[in-house]
Amino acid sequence: MQLIESVVKTLKFNSNPSNISIVEKFIDDLKSELNIGDDVYGNILISLTEAANNAMIHGNKCDPKKDVTIDYELDSRGKNLTFIIKDQGKGFNYNSLPDPTEPENLEKTHGRGVFLMMQLADMVVFSDKGATVEMQFKI
Repeated sequence: MQLIESVVKTLKFNSNPSNISIVEKFIDDLKSELNIGDDVYGNILISLTEAANNAMIHGNKCDPKKDVTIDYELDSRGKNLTFIIKDQGKGFNYNSLPDPTEPENLEKTHGRGVFLMMQLADMVVFSDKGATVEMQFKI
């Protein structure tokens, strides 16, 4: 059996919310390149666009001089895809977010991104005071 080295790549863009289209195309290209199934693709698409939007809007305050970086790695077995999303903001307290499933939050139009990421990814870890999020998906 031949051991394949892991694949590591980086996507970097400034904090203009219209750049979410770059992230969507990136995910579409990964789906084709890695032959990702539709169910996992949907989970990645929602989770990664939420993380990128949060990084641009909340982390970097839509400052086009600040970048968002997405590093990703496919492990050597081709089974786990890991994304690390970093912004240049101060972070946030990810342990004190309101629960979007509570009755008082159901009608709110925001506050569901981190919840969705936690539900759809196989692993989510925040670091750098919340300015970095790592998500892993089994493909």
